[in-house]
Amino acid sequence: MAKLKRVFMYLFLSAAAVISIFPFIWMIVSSTNRSVDVTRGKLLPGAYLFENLQKVFDTVDLVPALLNSAKISLITTALSLLIASLAGYGFEIFRTKVKDRIFSILLLSMMIPFAALMVPLYRMFGSISQTMPFIGIDTISAVILPSVTTAFLIFFFRQSTKMFPKDMLEAGRIDGLSELGVFFRIYMPTMKTTYAAASIITFMSSWNNYLWPLVVLQSPEKRTIPLLISNLGSSYTPDYGVIMTVILIATLPTAIVFFLMQKHFVAGMTGSVK
Repeated sequence: MAKLKRVFMYLFLSAAAVISIFPFIWMIVSSTNRSVDVTRGKLLPGAYLFENLQKVFDTVDLVPALLNSAKISLITTALSLLIASLAGYGFEIFRTKVKDRIFSILLLSMMIPFAALMVPLYRMFGSISQTMPFIGIDTISAVILPSVTTAFLIFFFRQSTKMFPKDMLEAGRIDGLSELGVFFRIYMPTMKTTYAAASIITFMSSWNNYLWPLVVLQSPEKRTIPLLISNLGSSYTPDYGVIMTVILIATLPTAIVFFLMQKHFVAGMTGSVK
């Protein structure tokens, strides 16, 4: 009976793995075929990968879009990790009833969909554009600032801080470190797995962000990679081979980041402190 259960378990997991990985395999196969082959649902690799790549670099502004996405994602990730970890550290280490209530209100903000905030955000950045155009509409700063930190990321760092050995903080304070010194020299190196997990989540979310950049970015030269892909798909005669090739290229940075930090990501998500 136990062997039968194990067989069914492996069959179920195998089926789930095939379903999960099939879109990625289909994307790779489609990037090697012509547009007509993709629309026909061809599932065998073709011989048009280099032709599609040539079309991409000849007709698509791929490099500027990749640079824009990389710039936004890296800055957003760096600022988010710093601010969210400081907030999570403060909420947990210096707990008071008032701070707990503020944190509860912060968690309630996770229930508000971002679509409900777009109009107020756009109006706010529109008014800012008149006095500080460098952070107004149609700037990279306008994309970064609303995403600098989230309630989820603060919650994630606070929950991880619960398992942080408080004796290390006391030892640092006894040695004469300031509170910022304790944070930067003891807390951050010890919580590296949490930072790794948070960086993957934030980078992937920022890299794939579509809705807010679509609203706030108006110049073609400032388009991010999701906007570029959307623009290719909305043309009168879309070349699906080219689109799949662009999607494949756009997927590589997030895939590389995840696989390089996979072990730290798993440890961080399970709350390990090293």
